[in-house]
Amino acid sequence: MQQSHRQHANAADIRQERSVRLLWTGGWDSTFQLLRLLLVHRKPVTPYYLKRERRPSTTIEIATMARIRGALLERFPETHELLHPTRFFDVARLAPDAAIHDAYEHTLQRTHLGRQYEWLAWFCTEQRIDEIELCIHRDDKAHGVLEPFVIEEEEGDGYRTHRFDARHRGRRADAAELHRLFRHFSLPLFEVSKLDMAREADERGWRPIMDMTWFCHDPIRGKPCGICNPCLYTIEEGLGHRLPRLSRFRSALYRTCLLPFKAPLVATLRMLGLRRADD
Repeated sequence: MQQSHRQHANAADIRQERSVRLLWTGGWDSTFQLLRLLLVHRKPVTPYYLKRERRPSTTIEIATMARIRGALLERFPETHELLHPTRFFDVARLAPDAAIHDAYEHTLQRTHLGRQYEWLAWFCTEQRIDEIELCIHRDDKAHGVLEPFVIEEEEGDGYRTHRFDARHRGRRADAAELHRLFRHFSLPLFEVSKLDMAREADERGWRPIMDMTWFCHDPIRGKPCGICNPCLYTIEEGLGHRLPRLSRFRSALYRTCLLPFKAPLVATLRMLGLRRADD
């Protein structure tokens, strides 16, 4: 009995090892990539989700992924064998890596880069993950930071992705630091915009599932707030219709009356040491 259980566990480990690792949040970009992997390329996928308990949207994101998984398996039952259970990890439990932290802090001195890229690198290092898909896309702020350093690669069967070109490490200090942060990641959506994803989703009949995705970090009564960065980016990237009317009104008011004063206020708080550089 124990031997049978071990054999079953070993078989599951092998299947997981052969699958594509994907950082999935239940958001638009990572869900689009999940659908591409499962329905276009027919690749097995193991989703990874890093929980941040202090973020108000965490519970909604987890519930969203469960709903999407259920809808996907109901509508496309052939994905049952391809979509593996999601692996959950807690950001608060990650062990900080001093070299990655230094690389991130030095990068912040030149450009803005979200704090999540530091702890994602911690996670990959801690879990000894050599490659996992990260859905940075053309509209992302990180795209401009990484664009000079990534190359496109063909993996066969029409599957293409982008990766950080390690040859840049010895040429520039900033390249070496960025390589330390992004060397673990495959970037399959690097040259794809949100509107590109919307068009393909419509062409392939995926829109009902894509419309289930979530993006807001600070929901108000279960609805997108309209003023957090993901809400603002959603509007900027041409998908503002996804916010309810009240949220769009709140966003317009915020962008007109408050957002122009945010940058000088944040700069003052950082100068006084009352706010971290990445907040």
